[in-house]
Amino acid sequence: MNAVSSISQIAGLMADPKRSAMLWALIDGTPRPTDELAMLTGLTSSSACAHLSLLSSAGLLRLESRGRKRYFRLATPQVGAAVEALASVRLGGERERQGKQLPVSLRRARRCGDHLGGEIAGELYHRLRVAGWLEGTLQQMMVSEEGRVQLAGIGVYIDALASRQQRGCVICHCGEWSDQEPHLGGTLGQALLRLFLQSGWVREAEGTRALQISALGVQEINRIARVQTLQVG
Repeated sequence: MNAVSSISQIAGLMADPKRSAMLWALIDGTPRPTDELAMLTGLTSSSACAHLSLLSSAGLLRLESRGRKRYFRLATPQVGAAVEALASVRLGGERERQGKQLPVSLRRARRCGDHLGGEIAGELYHRLRVAGWLEGTLQQMMVSEEGRVQLAGIGVYIDALASRQQRGCVICHCGEWSDQEPHLGGTLGQALLRLFLQSGWVREAEGTRALQISALGVQEINRIARVQTLQVG
């Protein structure tokens, strides 16, 4: 199937308001039973089953049987990203309100491509700039000498990142639509997320972009740039 045909078919499935409501209800990655999705969308159980069957057959949802109940979840994190992206196509004044409608788990911390997104990522990015670890404009951001020293202290080496860089930028800001503030992208953002995951401070859950941050992770991330602003969520 070529890209144009795929876009057309998926868009056609999502165009139905009831099906799009079901996809949005599953955006946080939590599996939900048929009867709950029917109630959330104002459908009868039989009508909900018909819609869910279409979404499952297309590969947008995954079915999980638990005893006599059937649960559905988004098939992949990429489906969730596509739903969020479509939700972002709004008139300018809608952007802020849409971000606030995201489930708490996704607003707090989630994968944004290959780096950390969400409120916790915005807070970290702000602290790095205030502490002087980053300098320059949003369009041309650089790691300062102080930043190089401090980041090396937690195991992130800027020269190594630059030598491994194949595309994109070592450091750039990401203004994903659903966040109020930009966060750190580029290979530096990728390296920090990898550090958090390898250290066990952040954990991924199957089938969702939401990330879980441990109490230890909150403490350790707080120590970066030495500003205590994060709260256990």
